Amino acid sequence: MVKKNTILVAALHWGLGHATRCIPIIRELLKCNYNVIIASDGAALLLLQKEFPKLNSIELPSYNITYPLHGKNFKWKLFSKIPNIKKVIASEKRIIDKLVSEEKIQGLISDNRFGVRNNKVPSVYLTHQLNVLTGSTTFFSSKKHQSIIRKFDECWVPDLKGPLNFSGKLGHLKHSELNIKYIGPLSRMKKINLTIKYDVFILLSGPEPQRSLFENILINSLRGEKLSVILVQGLVETEQKKHQIDNLTIYNYMESEEIEKTINTSEIVISRSGYTTIMDLAALEKKVFFIPTPGQYEQEYLAKRLKKLDLVPYCDQEDFNIEKLDKINRYKGLNSLSNNTDFKELFHLFEGE
Repeated sequence: MVKKNTILVAALHWGLGHATRCIPIIRELLKCNYNVIIASDGAALLLLQKEFPKLNSIELPSYNITYPLHGKNFKWKLFSKIPNIKKVIASEKRIIDKLVSEEKIQGLISDNRFGVRNNKVPSVYLTHQLNVLTGSTTFFSSKKHQSIIRKFDECWVPDLKGPLNFSGKLGHLKHSELNIKYIGPLSRMKKINLTIKYDVFILLSGPEPQRSLFENILINSLRGEKLSVILVQGLVETEQKKHQIDNLTIYNYMESEEIEKTINTSEIVISRSGYTTIMDLAALEKKVFFIPTPGQYEQEYLAKRLKKLDLVPYCDQEDFNIEKLDKINRYKGLNSLSNNTDFKELFHLFEGE
């Protein structure tokens, strides 16, 4: 079969969520016989390289997003990085322009990387954040993000358009002139009926120092308890490492297939309330306890929304203790939403006239 056009899929390195939700997109592109080049930086790029070792990859400049020690300062730290972010956008745009001019790519899918677009080839922006929550500055941050989205040919939102959805006001606008396509929830995971082996599965992710603070809180809370616990640190490295602390088995990272199997054999999951994590755990139909990243308005909003819908309990990071887990069975848990996305039709954009 003759290969179709080459599509570059680029993920933002801000935790691992942007990279992991690109995995099902890449799988579908390959299934439809496209050539695919993967692009990102840091652990996000390494994760995609491990998932797709046969694909060509490109390292893009890093946005270098980190969290402050105190979550309440996150917004202002992010705003202070705007000059550096603008330089990164210009740099990644030069890389993309060169690839297009050399006819090495015929289409672009950018998961929240602002500079991965080009007027000469179809350019898609993948995001669930049509509204960007930043507290008192939400109106301005949302309008700015929408102005960036407008520069792309299409905006793919990994959610459903109607009232039954995961993203709430993040991914739904009352009025918009953006070229939005709701492509349904994306997940690299599938539910498999397996025998339960572990009491708790902990999935860590996100920038430092909050990732490490979160890990220490959970280890101190759960070690020595009569629970079998698997903890995945979210530290993607060249080799997988494993060690034991009392009743906790700790891995630096797991690839998708292993994570899928381990979560399917776990009773409950503790994690951040990141949007990609929510889509994955919904696909697996798991009972979950969420702990939002301090200062990240989006995760706090999603956790509160799911609690209000009587689906998942949550608490603030500094308030967590093992007794909080008793609340889980009072909630319904996450369930997958029906999704019949026609990816072949979706990718028709890359076929030209």
